[in-house]
Amino acid sequence: MEAFYWLVFGWLAVVVAAMELSKTNRDRASTSSAFNSFKNNYILVYSLMMAGDWLQGPYVYYLYSQYGYGKGDIGRLFIAGFGSSMLFGTIVGSLADKQGRKRASVTYCITYILSCMTKHSPQFKVLMLGRVLGGIATSLLFSAFESWLVAEHNKRGFEPQWLSITFSKAIFLGNGLVAIISGLFANLLTDNLGFGPVAPFDAAACFLAIGMAIILSTWTENYGDPSDTKGLLTQFQVAASAISSDEKIALLGAIQSLFEGSMYTFVFLWTPALSPNDEDIPHGFIFATFMLSSMLGSSIASRLMARPTPRVESYMQLVFAVAAVTLLLPVITSFLVAPSTVKGGSISFGGCIQLVGFCTFEACVGIFWPSIMKMRSQYIPEESRSTIMNFFRIPLNLFVCVVLYNVSAFPMTVMFGMCSCFLFLASLLQRRLMMVSEIHRSKSQDWTDMKERDTEAEPLNIG
Repeated sequence: MEAFYWLVFGWLAVVVAAMELSKTNRDRASTSSAFNSFKNNYILVYSLMMAGDWLQGPYVYYLYSQYGYGKGDIGRLFIAGFGSSMLFGTIVGSLADKQGRKRASVTYCITYILSCMTKHSPQFKVLMLGRVLGGIATSLLFSAFESWLVAEHNKRGFEPQWLSITFSKAIFLGNGLVAIISGLFANLLTDNLGFGPVAPFDAAACFLAIGMAIILSTWTENYGDPSDTKGLLTQFQVAASAISSDEKIALLGAIQSLFEGSMYTFVFLWTPALSPNDEDIPHGFIFATFMLSSMLGSSIASRLMARPTPRVESYMQLVFAVAAVTLLLPVITSFLVAPSTVKGGSISFGGCIQLVGFCTFEACVGIFWPSIMKMRSQYIPEESRSTIMNFFRIPLNLFVCVVLYNVSAFPMTVMFGMCSCFLFLASLLQRRLMMVSEIHRSKSQDWTDMKERDTEAEPLNIG
């Protein structure tokens, strides 16, 4: 079965390479040198930030287990991280609109470096503090950087459609290639060089420090609403009002929570799904395969967003539907494929089917990130961008906390079935978003046409 892993990985590598090398002028927008310099600076910083995050991922659970903690204690630590992101992260992330997005990005670096430092202590309270700091940092990572990029892009007068180029390239590198290299580098530090499970966290802190230095030396500050008259509570009220009064923003928030909630649940479930009888599967290699699938998705997204049609609101309906089918595969295979009764051994036939489906799901994830970023840049108002984006993460983090707390209470097929239903619902909501946006565009076009007719109309000469 080892050949199967290489077959999947090799096929994905060839397709990704072919997709990138075969891009024509139609797939690439003509941009300016000033924009390219700006884009490359952001992608470098984003890649360093993501390296700091990806280096830690594979060894968090392992480090806690090496300190002697069981599943219960480790589960509480993970719940603390998501709970912190939901509570404290929402407040800190929302301050980015008022205090500045550059400052919030630097705060992310400092907070995550401190979180990495706590991993040197085996004390539960210190590790808990590290998870709280990590939760706050996660909220900043997924709001401050994107908010800074959108505001700075518009402030410098670049073409709006060029924003999609930065989004897709940042996801292709930061969530794809950097993730693969980070996983291999973490494995090199821990296993090959024998520095132990804390080494990836020290390396992450170094990458974050380098990224922070670049931010401090090259980024300018921008704000949402820097008014001193608006307190944090007022910011929350403005954001809540924007969500409740604009159906497009509310739909976007629901879609994001449904997809990301399913995605994070998948992160916890894919290992037991592929090895229900303790099959010997290469976790690191499979993770690299998933990231390669994500790169394929972001490459597809870059082609789609470089063209006027189909619109992102249109093709994302299909993406969510496909994702729903892929996470339904564990349920289908449990009925159609006889389960293996052999403990250990290599991956089963049902596991192979699921692995192909999971790779397809990761490709959908690769399409999702730049596409949702583009929709957020279109629909979320600038003055409260970070606040609204952190509001979107509240139901997501709450959902993940509930899943983590009850992960052993439900069969795995029920969990996958629930995620599949959420993704189908996301597809339906995406269709509704497309309809609402089309109505809005039509009204805006009618208003523009009417204004042009009024301007062109000749004044009456009354003699």
